[in-house]
Amino acid sequence: MTTEEILALALGLSGLREVPADTAIHVPGRDIRKVLVGIDLEGAELLWAKAEGFDLVITHHPPGGPSALDFWQVLLRQAELLRSYGVPEDVAQAAAAELVRENRLQNHARNYLRLPALARALGLAYMNIHTPLDEIGRKRLVAAVAELPQGAAVGDLVAHLRSRFGEFRNARTEIMVVLGNSRNRAGKVAVIHGAGTNGGYPVAKALFDHGVDTVLYIHIRPHEAHRLAQEYGGKGKNLVVLGHIAGDSLGINPFVEALRARGLFVEPFDLVSP
Repeated sequence: MTTEEILALALGLSGLREVPADTAIHVPGRDIRKVLVGIDLEGAELLWAKAEGFDLVITHHPPGGPSALDFWQVLLRQAELLRSYGVPEDVAQAAAAELVRENRLQNHARNYLRLPALARALGLAYMNIHTPLDEIGRKRLVAAVAELPQGAAVGDLVAHLRSRFGEFRNARTEIMVVLGNSRNRAGKVAVIHGAGTNGGYPVAKALFDHGVDTVLYIHIRPHEAHRLAQEYGGKGKNLVVLGHIAGDSLGINPFVEALRARGLFVEPFDLVSP
């Protein structure tokens, strides 16, 4: 396979029609047979992959290049998710805009050349696939949430996700209810994943203010969780954090199996097993 064919496979599995801004082929490759796949495969991992004879390294998070600098563009997908859960257009756009402003400023601090340059120097094909694989994971989560009976509690939701997905059972982190409690009614549940990163405070606030009872993130910064707890504690609202590596693995593992089904040798690196 080529790197272009592998990227097309990821798009097909995710249902996306275009390559998102946070996904890129940094060093193209052909006749790929042996692949290292993981979440954060950087300098040390590239050196190890070259020494072990891998043809291609696929990392999940943007390591540099255009997928890092243009990452802010996929944050606009937050507004799409918000609208799908009934948040008005103007509120959705404002919440996404907060995330975009912060990310675009952070770009000026990062070295976006280092890792693609290292892969080129090693003669190693290198790509990252972010939103397409997160979209696979998001769809799996949405389908699992839809299986809950009416009147289910937050604790029932957590138990169901653990039962449904080995990634949550096998992770060293536990699914955490950071706002609300397991006895609360889950009610209307919003899965916010596959839009760059978690929506933080502004996205959760928009959802809570417009009829959503429970928000699922894979991670959130502590100060934002604290702010939400201060504003919505005791109001029947719930924020459930699934775990970053487990949540990312949920979307990457089906892609790994699809590559293997096409005859490639694929070595998972920093993934939680299904």
